[in-house]
Amino acid sequence: MKNFFRFTERNTTYKKEILAGLTTFLSISYILVVNPLILSQAGMDRGAVFTATALTAIIGSLLIGLLANYPIAIAPSMGLNSFFTFSVVIGMGIDWQVALTGVFIAGIIFMILSLMKIREKIINAIPKDLKHAIAAGIGFFIAFIGFKNSGIIVASPDTFVSIGDLTSPGTALAVIGLIITIIMLVRGMNGAIFYGMAITTIIGMIAGLIKIPTSIIGTIPSLEPTFGAVFMNWGAIFTPDVLAVIFTFLFVAFFDTAGSLIALTSQAGIMKNNEIPKIGRALLADSSAGAIGAILGTSTPATSVESSSGIAVGGRTGFTSVIIALCFLIALFFSPILAVITTEVTAPALIIVGALMAMDIRNIDWSRIEIVIPAFLTIIMMPLTSSVAMGLAFGFILYPLVLLAQKRFKEIHPIMYVLCVLFILYFIFIA
Repeated sequence: MKNFFRFTERNTTYKKEILAGLTTFLSISYILVVNPLILSQAGMDRGAVFTATALTAIIGSLLIGLLANYPIAIAPSMGLNSFFTFSVVIGMGIDWQVALTGVFIAGIIFMILSLMKIREKIINAIPKDLKHAIAAGIGFFIAFIGFKNSGIIVASPDTFVSIGDLTSPGTALAVIGLIITIIMLVRGMNGAIFYGMAITTIIGMIAGLIKIPTSIIGTIPSLEPTFGAVFMNWGAIFTPDVLAVIFTFLFVAFFDTAGSLIALTSQAGIMKNNEIPKIGRALLADSSAGAIGAILGTSTPATSVESSSGIAVGGRTGFTSVIIALCFLIALFFSPILAVITTEVTAPALIIVGALMAMDIRNIDWSRIEIVIPAFLTIIMMPLTSSVAMGLAFGFILYPLVLLAQKRFKEIHPIMYVLCVLFILYFIFIA
């Protein structure tokens, strides 16, 4: 087992990998509650979506762990499930069965692009400074999510965002958890993020802010209401609206995954010389999970940025992903326990991990204006638009343009020109 996952080469142990898997699972387990809640608003059966969500996370995480040896979780994407429900089904009036068929087609196209190594070539063509900007930008994005989920940052009609009520019980619990975790982290305690979440949960239950589960074991809901629905609506997909939806699923998921993989492999020390080993296998795992998830009955899965929490506590190999998959399997039977993992519990971990990922900003060449502008906009637009893909869009458009303005045509990889044009067209016709 150690040889298969290359424990010695990546300087890790079973203890580190198991702790990393548990930490990532705790950080992302909310998807088992939130994904069914969102997709049920599209008319889908909540119980079936719960089971589909867990199975998709199990399959996706196992695939990326065993095929690519990455310490990463794959699970339904929060951004794309909202797009599926509120933009496609409710906004455009497209039946959820047809929308799910669109997700399946996008997943198949992903698989083809991955097998042809087109996605791999695109990721490797991204300049080094932009890759560091992507990693840092995702760090800021993750931290912002943590601040928002905890109530430390709230919406404001005057300034868009503002400081929340730090004395409100839920927010106060998150602040206490943040302080405890920071103290353990700076004192060099291994697994500080995991133990911080555990202590915060215990404090929440003692204070009555987190309900103690009345039962431990729950029944697994049937998949029947959603399983195989993708194969019943092929005739309805050949319309301009549905084709546009398929393209959007494909485009956004493509670059969300690319950005997340760049950031996470950089954090884990896997990326070497501006290239990511076995990236093709990771992309194949991601795209396969997309097609399988659609058949089971959930919206597009993606490489989860919450995996950074597990990497931060020492996860370095695919054994971490195996542990994540095992946790999702157990969660199928012990769903009542998931109620104790609230956003106030996970928010401190996201804030701290965001700070750790933002450290990649130091590797950007801040002395060159032609690097500074696209890198800065890549970073800042991720949290401001709540989209990794939007941050990439600004960077990928501006990077070739500023070098063209300096007449440095040969320094730009041809793929970057193509990406620049594609993102411009995306803004004009889709966004």
